[in-house]
Amino acid sequence: MYLHVGNNKSIRIKDIIGIFDTDNATRSPITKKYLSQAEKGGRLTVAVEEIPKSFIVYNTPDGVAVCLSQISVKALEGRCN
Repeated sequence: MYLHVGNNKSIRIKDIIGIFDTDNATRSPITKKYLSQAEKGGRLTVAVEEIPKSFIVYNTPDGVAVCLSQISVKALEGRCN
């Protein structure tokens, strides 16, 4: 199954490592550094036209990637179930 994360972007549910709230998670300098490194490394995709509410960390054939989403964590979790 796939999880639709916004703007025609879908991720296979079995590849998802975690779904995180952007407001809470980005308070940590470690998380900010991780997201910055993902962006610099070309592993960050954006499925959002507005301010992101969540980000999804998931496996790809090339390694771990991150996707920003305008959909809340609660809504994404509901879609997974």
